[in-house]
Amino acid sequence: MRTQRTLTITRALYDQIVAHARKDHPDEACGVIAGPAGTDRPERFIPMLNAAMSPTFYEFDSGDLFKLYREMDDRDEEPVVVYHSHTATEARPSRTDISLAMEPDAHYVLVSTADTDGLGEFQFRSFSIVDGEVTEEDVRVVEAY
Repeated sequence: MRTQRTLTITRALYDQIVAHARKDHPDEACGVIAGPAGTDRPERFIPMLNAAMSPTFYEFDSGDLFKLYREMDDRDEEPVVVYHSHTATEARPSRTDISLAMEPDAHYVLVSTADTDGLGEFQFRSFSIVDGEVTEEDVRVVEAY
């Protein structure tokens, strides 16, 4: 059993994720926020192309993903946040999302651009996904680290 984690993210990065999700709507948006290895601190926003170009599924382009991982390795970074949007459902990992989650230390952020709960235009939620187990995390938005 993992301890409850909190995603601490700057307002600027939070806003960039939401803007990317809105821009790509009605297709799902996806991307990564890299940070210094071992810090759990998201710093570098990396929007990716949804190779599936689908409103119900996202897929990183394998070439882009390979290039990204080489670049992060060269910079001593790791994927701190892996994000994507849901365009018609709540911000909760689907079975497909869970099966594709390969970064046990990453925060999986989902943004829903569907107004599914009547609380506003979008939901922004973070999850830990390890070996198929999904745990929702608190999200703390700060002005700076």
